[in-house]
Amino acid sequence: MKILCTNDDGYLATGLSVLSRAASELGSVTVVAPDREQSATSHALTLHHPLRARRTPDGAFVVDGTPTDCVILALNELLPERPDVVLSGVNHGPNMGEDVLYSGTVAAAMEATVLGIPAVALSYVGSAGEELEGWEPVVRRVLESLLGRDRFPADTLFNVNLPAVAPDEVRGMRVTKLGRRRYADSITRAHDPSGREYYWIGGGDVTWRGPADSDFQAIREGFVSVTPLHLDLTNYQLLEEIRAWNLAL
Repeated sequence: MKILCTNDDGYLATGLSVLSRAASELGSVTVVAPDREQSATSHALTLHHPLRARRTPDGAFVVDGTPTDCVILALNELLPERPDVVLSGVNHGPNMGEDVLYSGTVAAAMEATVLGIPAVALSYVGSAGEELEGWEPVVRRVLESLLGRDRFPADTLFNVNLPAVAPDEVRGMRVTKLGRRRYADSITRAHDPSGREYYWIGGGDVTWRGPADSDFQAIREGFVSVTPLHLDLTNYQLLEEIRAWNLAL
């Protein structure tokens, strides 16, 4: 199995190292990752300046672009053969609920899905990346469970979140749906040394809601959350209702 590993935390991130080591037991791994932190870049592409890629001594490719850039460059220029699967992560922080719309980690897996390649995005709910050391066996078992199938679901990626517990305390895996999260007080207003006002987005208090099979509930109870995501955002339940509006110009 030919495996492409990428992330949005940068090529030096602990999570990427853990992921690539776990994946190396399943096949041949190539790493193509951003040269710096690219969190919350979502599905952004670099269109207005050139991209550069360099090779590290251990054979990884480092790209001065977004996670989506990394996948596109890997598939079209950097890899001699098309990979069988794309793995993104392990992200330093959760990607649950609406987070998947902002996440560079999920976007890299989504780009692979757009290009017809099976993909898995993995994130660790704890806040400290160094806590990921020791998770390699769990990550490997998760990958074996998801990739060891005769057929990978079409137009679908798996979004995996690891709970913030010790690896030997994980209670199992649950297949989940996306929960809903709300941030409060997530914008900080302050002044720089010159007295000019600025705003900083991020942080704040987070509250979650959703049914018992939501991703955040599985994480809260110490389970690995596995959520299948597909590319079609159409709200099919509303199609007939909206058609009945008889929209016209």
